[in-house]
Amino acid sequence: MRSEKIKKKKSRWLRVTGIIFLLLVIGIGVYAYSVYNSLQNAVETMHHPIDRKSDKRTEEVSLQNKQPFSVLLLGVDQRKGDKGRSDTMIVLSVNPKLNSVKMLSIPRDTRTEIVGKGTVDKINHAYAFGNEEMAMNTVENFLDIPIDYFLKVNMEGFKDIVDAVGGITVDNDLDFSQGGYHFPKGKVTLDGKKALAFTRMRHEDPRGDFGRQLRQREIIQGVLREGASLSSVTKYQSIFAALGNNVRTNLTFDQMMDIQKNYRSAAGKVDQMTVKGSGTKINGIYYYIVPDDEKQRIQSELKTQLETK
Repeated sequence: MRSEKIKKKKSRWLRVTGIIFLLLVIGIGVYAYSVYNSLQNAVETMHHPIDRKSDKRTEEVSLQNKQPFSVLLLGVDQRKGDKGRSDTMIVLSVNPKLNSVKMLSIPRDTRTEIVGKGTVDKINHAYAFGNEEMAMNTVENFLDIPIDYFLKVNMEGFKDIVDAVGGITVDNDLDFSQGGYHFPKGKVTLDGKKALAFTRMRHEDPRGDFGRQLRQREIIQGVLREGASLSSVTKYQSIFAALGNNVRTNLTFDQMMDIQKNYRSAAGKVDQMTVKGSGTKINGIYYYIVPDDEKQRIQSELKTQLETK
């Protein structure tokens, strides 16, 4: 009799435990679906297809087959009534077989041919003249490598992305003030408005545009760190909303999923590259001149990174 009671008690607890576990699984499944669905909706808003084919590729890159690819990141200071210029131009070349990413910042004042315009000008003017297509074509010609995708971030709205992840912490190597804020050396915690001021400072930095590029990288890496942390899981709706409002890309949702699945390990090794040159004035306008041998060095390194062998 007692044995039967014990069996019934155990059976009841097993049933209760089973129900709780099932409810947890269902809850997690619904939550995961909600995250997935929100991400899909955000990517649909971000998606901006362009009618362009790279002259440097005979066929389109295959992300499913884990082929190396490149992305042009455009940070555009876009304000009301003004399309803006691409003040930030970063090329990412990703190779899953080498498990590495090459990250090249191109100085915005770099003097080069603007492909499609028929002029020689500052490289960041390409976006103002012909949107993403002209920017991609110009960078592709300058680096002599295929540019497969673009990702454009509205820098004015970038503060929304920083706020959405709950703020970020960066390692600041220069004591300066900008936009009514003071940024001491060392670890600095930034909200969206401070992050925007942090990236915009250029004139007080003896390194000029290079110093600004370093701060932009710090901001990007800070957002990635916070966005990937467990504490950001509950903030996914505001994060996706901020991305949808301020980011445009020709990558589709399925392509992003392929990158997440097939190229994840490459993100562990990011090598930063710089363009060496010198500033000069031509007809009263400041340009950054990149010597031919320096250009060839950069091109060679990036071509090796994008090799499929």
